[in-house]
Amino acid sequence: MPDVTAPYAKGTPCWVDLMVPDQRAALDFYRNLLGWQGEVGPPETGGYALCTLRGRAVAGIMAAVNPDGTAMAEPPPPAWTTYLATPDVDAAADAVTKADGSVLVPPMDVMDLGRMAVAQDPTGAVFGLWQARDFPGSQVVRETGAVAWNELNTADTDTAADFYDSVLGMGASTMKGGDGYFSLDVGGRPVGGMQSLDRLEPGLPAHWLTYFAVADVDRTADTLAAHGGTVLKPPFDMMAGRMAVVQDPQGAAFALINPIPEEGS
Repeated sequence: MPDVTAPYAKGTPCWVDLMVPDQRAALDFYRNLLGWQGEVGPPETGGYALCTLRGRAVAGIMAAVNPDGTAMAEPPPPAWTTYLATPDVDAAADAVTKADGSVLVPPMDVMDLGRMAVAQDPTGAVFGLWQARDFPGSQVVRETGAVAWNELNTADTDTAADFYDSVLGMGASTMKGGDGYFSLDVGGRPVGGMQSLDRLEPGLPAHWLTYFAVADVDRTADTLAAHGGTVLKPPFDMMAGRMAVVQDPQGAAFALINPIPEEGS
């Protein structure tokens, strides 16, 4: 897919980032796994690392530290966060509260790059909100090494669908051939997926799952395991391609997928 240069439409997943105890170890791991380049950022950004693929921004990795740079006493479990685009983060945060969600990190400026917040939907899934200024978000998607898909896993698909429609205008529709899988749509175009936690192993909380595209899922899963990661669900074939669900050495879960090419691509 060509590099992304235009702003993302409201409700579209536009960025992912990861908070971990050991930022340097995470940068090395994802460089070896997905071919990213990234270094610890300057103090004014809290050391936030902008990871690139072919010189284009693809994801962020940050250390679990407080705003003053000290280590968090009780850092959250490592997890990839999906950010959804909005033209007005403050209005979206207000809409989250009105729709029975929670604002975990209130709206704040990120220099001249944009404005962000972190929220939780009524079913418990955490996500980010991003209002672009100088930085629209991921500059390359749906190609090897980049984000290919973002998926909401929830115990209550009806409540979740109503929430994201109310807050961001995302529609939900049954995906053809998906056997209970839903697409999340913006402007009539699928931008993400949704499924019930009933389809997954028991005990998982509601969450957004990030899929990264790779050329060979089996080989990449082997590489991940060799570098200290864990294969949670071994490679298998499904309607969109071949995939696996995995976990990095610090505990952040994500998916690998070798997607079936889109028609006309």
